[in-house]
Amino acid sequence: MFNALMINKDVLGYRCELQQIATAQLPAGNVLVQVDYSTLNYKDALAITGKGPVVRQFPLVPGIDLAGTVVDSQHPDYQAGDKVLLNGWGVGENHWGGLAQFARLDGDWLIPLPTAFTSREAMAIGTAGYTAMLGIMALEQQGLTPAQGEVLVTGANGGVGSFAVALLAAKGYSVVAATGRPELAESLKALGAGAVIDRQALNQPGKPLAKERWAGVLDSVGSHTLANACAGTKADGVVAACGLAQGMDFPVTVAPFILRGVSLLGINSVTRPKAQRIAAWQALSRWLPASVLTRHIAEIRLSEAPAAAEDLLAGNVQGRLLVDVNR
Repeated sequence: MFNALMINKDVLGYRCELQQIATAQLPAGNVLVQVDYSTLNYKDALAITGKGPVVRQFPLVPGIDLAGTVVDSQHPDYQAGDKVLLNGWGVGENHWGGLAQFARLDGDWLIPLPTAFTSREAMAIGTAGYTAMLGIMALEQQGLTPAQGEVLVTGANGGVGSFAVALLAAKGYSVVAATGRPELAESLKALGAGAVIDRQALNQPGKPLAKERWAGVLDSVGSHTLANACAGTKADGVVAACGLAQGMDFPVTVAPFILRGVSLLGINSVTRPKAQRIAAWQALSRWLPASVLTRHIAEIRLSEAPAAAEDLLAGNVQGRLLVDVNR
């Protein structure tokens, strides 16, 4: 028997509770992992609270991230004792996830834990840091360089945003961080932001085209914020979209794309091929400042995750929430 958060939806309503379950109850998979750490992401918070249509089947263990040790494997790439990590692949949505002490998974979803990181460090990074790195890699594949000018990061106090600020700054970019919490400007500057702006400048309906400012944008917010970011991007600039904290809508015109040649890239972190996942984590090993792994990382118990999910959705969490599933 082991501890797990379990989401149910039945005649008693939608609820997430800490329960004890047996390994025999775990869904099918060819690798059994003893989980060391998981995280609490925005998607996890939506799943736990029921405030977004994330969970596809019930009952379900949430948690889109995990890092731990292989206990048993029928997959050719892994054997007992191997350290592994997982981000995405529908885990925590339609397959039992990482907010538990054990998980049974498809070995094709796993990658080896990079030697540069412990399980705790990998989950301090989690999907947030991994997604930020995928976004930066996509921007650079489109030709973005530090010499081209300022790069805007929206939702900069969130998980993806804070990692994006630190990573871009480490790579030599001039970073402008947009946040709804201007009182945390100094923290963003400590991560590497050269300037901080209030999100109010971006999150209201704007013009089809604005003054050209951004050479590149990494957006985790969506809606009007993404539309205004595109409108303010320089000719031949590039925008990477990876989130929807403000909304799924995209109230934009075609003007930035046909009059300035702006490119809009979608970042899907959930089903990336294994080679891309490994490349992103190798890039994190190279570029992520070690200090980021000790800044703005709050560690919580598994039992504290439901309350923390409410705080996260209310905008009361800065940085990352690391979940020690074993206490």
